[in-house]
Amino acid sequence: MSDLGGARINDGASLNQTARTEGERRRPIGWLRVRRGGGMTWGIGAALFLVLEVILAVGAPFLTGYDPLRGDLDQRLLAPGTAGHLLGTDQLGRDLVARMLYGARISLVVGVVAVTVAGTVGVVAGLVMAYRGGWLDIIGSRLVDVQLSFPFMALALSIAAVLGASLTGIVATLAISSWVLYARLVRSETLVMKQQEFVDAARTMGAPWWRILVRHILPNVVGPAIALGSLEAGRLIVAESSLSFLGYGIQPPVPAWGNMLAEGKDYMARAWWLTVLPGLAVSLTCLSTTLLGDWLTELLDPRQRR
Repeated sequence: MSDLGGARINDGASLNQTARTEGERRRPIGWLRVRRGGGMTWGIGAALFLVLEVILAVGAPFLTGYDPLRGDLDQRLLAPGTAGHLLGTDQLGRDLVARMLYGARISLVVGVVAVTVAGTVGVVAGLVMAYRGGWLDIIGSRLVDVQLSFPFMALALSIAAVLGASLTGIVATLAISSWVLYARLVRSETLVMKQQEFVDAARTMGAPWWRILVRHILPNVVGPAIALGSLEAGRLIVAESSLSFLGYGIQPPVPAWGNMLAEGKDYMARAWWLTVLPGLAVSLTCLSTTLLGDWLTELLDPRQRR
């Protein structure tokens, strides 16, 4: 009887272990992978920071009573913590809180729109090049290789000089400069997916090529593209700030973190906050998008799964 009781206990433990194993198998593998590491914590923290930044940017008119373009020379270069000016004022007496909040609008719009445009063009180009093949793939691949051979900022400066220093011009500049990254990634993923059995089955059943791309291949390659877009958003925000700093981006007096850095560099010795605060905002935003992109890569990229 004791042996039978022990066997029942062992059988029950085995069944519980099997149930736990099956439950883990049914969970998304990426979720388990992230839970074992600290990726989820950093990813959620980065996402919350970006959401807070968006809320502050959208609610800028309600969060500050100052006009970011109107200055008061009697209030110029006030240090952070001054009554009425939490982050101080700049060289023209403009409130820095207002300029930081309105500047966040420019950076976030540029990052999101440029990534969306570049990602859409790159994903479509990569899908078509890889699936159709032939001369279309040869020409498209050589175009991608040629553009990638140019330094990113040198290419962006050249395009910005042609398109002009405006919000639309900056978005177009960054999208044109970065679409090739998505095209190369999606092309390589599509070359693998087009050899899978379910794609052969759809082709055998007479499905048109565009339907195979949209219904069968695109859902399997869009995950890595989204993860790349999250990583690229931070880089494009830094690129926009760099272009504005060099005078090829958003022009003063419109507040943008890049031109705020450019205006404050001459006052670093006596007004450090004019450069430190915009620079810190750019750095934190870039760090958050990078952490979020790493987390999404673990969740969405099949190559990261075990």
